[in-house]
Amino acid sequence: MDTLELKIDVQPKEPWSGILIAELSELGFDGFMETRTGIMAYGPATIDVDQVISESSMGSPKGFKFQLEKNIIPYQNWNATWEAEFEPVFVDDLATIIAPFHDETVVKGLKVVIEPQMSFGTGHHQTTWLMTKALMDMDSLPARILDMGAGTGVLAIVAEKLGAGDIVAVDIEEEAVKNIDHNVELNHCSKIKSVAGDIDVLDQEQPFGLILANINKNVLKNHMKRYAELTLQNGQLWLSGFFESDVDELLESASKVGFERIAVEGKEGWALIRLKKN
Repeated sequence: MDTLELKIDVQPKEPWSGILIAELSELGFDGFMETRTGIMAYGPATIDVDQVISESSMGSPKGFKFQLEKNIIPYQNWNATWEAEFEPVFVDDLATIIAPFHDETVVKGLKVVIEPQMSFGTGHHQTTWLMTKALMDMDSLPARILDMGAGTGVLAIVAEKLGAGDIVAVDIEEEAVKNIDHNVELNHCSKIKSVAGDIDVLDQEQPFGLILANINKNVLKNHMKRYAELTLQNGQLWLSGFFESDVDELLESASKVGFERIAVEGKEGWALIRLKKN
C-alpha cells in the first residue's frame, strides 16, 4: 500500500511540532518522526491533505510558520526514509534509544534498539521520553506490566531490560504488533507478549502492577474504568500522550475510579501523570 509522507518544517519548532503530531494522529496519520526543523508524518495515501490542513492548526496558523512538502512513497521504501532522519535518543545519561544502523559507541546507559517501521514510539516524542525516564527512575519494577498503545514496543522493552518478568504490549494496529515482535527480537527480549486490539482484548488477563498508557486524552478517558479493573491494589497507572493543559481533566477522571495522584511531570508542553490505585 502506498504511503503519504508529509514533511512539515515549523518555526518555532516547539511546541508546534508536538501539537501537530497530536492533531495529525487524530486525522489518520499513524507514524511520526521529529526532525531538526519539524516533523515527518506518515499515513495512508488516501488521506486528503487539504482537509488535514484545514482541520489542524495549519489551517489558520497563529504564532508559528510552516512549510509543507507532500510525497507518496511505496511502503517498501519506508526504511530508507526513516534511516535518513532517525537520530539516537538520549534519555539523560540513563538510556539511549538507537536504530540498528547507529554506531553503538554513542550509547549512554541502557541500550534499546528500535526499528520503527510504521509505528509510533521511537523515543523522540516527549511523551515516550517522559515514560522512559520515569521507568529508569524507579527503584524496582512490578513483576507484571501492561504497555497499552505500545507502538514500537519501546516501553515494554525498557521494562524488561529493567527487570520486569511478565509484560503485555497491546496496540490496535496489526502492523504495530508485527513491529513490536521485530523489536523484541532485536533486543533479545523474551518476556513480552504482543497483542493486537483495543482494551477489550485484555478480558482474560490478570491485574497488573503497572499500566503504561501513552495514547491520547479521549482514549485514556474512555479506558479509565477498565484501567482501574486491570490495576492491582496499590498498583500504578501512568498516563501520557496529552498536553499539560489536559492534566486536571484526566486527574478528575482517574479519581472517579479510585486512583490518586503520585506526581505530574512535563516536557515541552506534554505531560505524564503517575497514579496509584487506592
